[in-house]
Amino acid sequence: MEQEGEIAADYLEGLLDIADLDGDIDMDVEGDRASVSIISEGDSRDLQKLVGRDGEVLEALQELTRLAVHRETGDRSRLMLDIAGFRARKREQLTELGTKAVDEAKQTGEPVKLPPMSPFERKVVHDAVKAAGLRSESEGEEPERRVVVLPA
Repeated sequence: MEQEGEIAADYLEGLLDIADLDGDIDMDVEGDRASVSIISEGDSRDLQKLVGRDGEVLEALQELTRLAVHRETGDRSRLMLDIAGFRARKREQLTELGTKAVDEAKQTGEPVKLPPMSPFERKVVHDAVKAAGLRSESEGEEPERRVVVLPA
């Protein structure tokens, strides 16, 4: 995991240099995957360019970073990338959404279908639902795949 983080950090530092953007790289291990964050001590508006609308650029950069790690190690990477705290804020919002869906499923006794989400978003919601004591499943095909919260 640490090797993945170091390779990713080197790749991202090169990217920041090319783009002439300021940012610090923070590496960590969350569960069974490396986690790398690009943070800014000052104004993070420049880093927002690397997040893009709804995290689209962030997702693309994460895939490119995973490919860079794969090229060096030969192993598939599950590295998570966060830029300017975007994923951390998104995780909080999605956890709240999952908790509200659990409350609704408990009150109505009916399954609660959430809007289509990315794999990262679905994982966060599934974790929140499980922590609240209910089950959830994903249904549909990408890009319309969604979480359904099941009543007890």
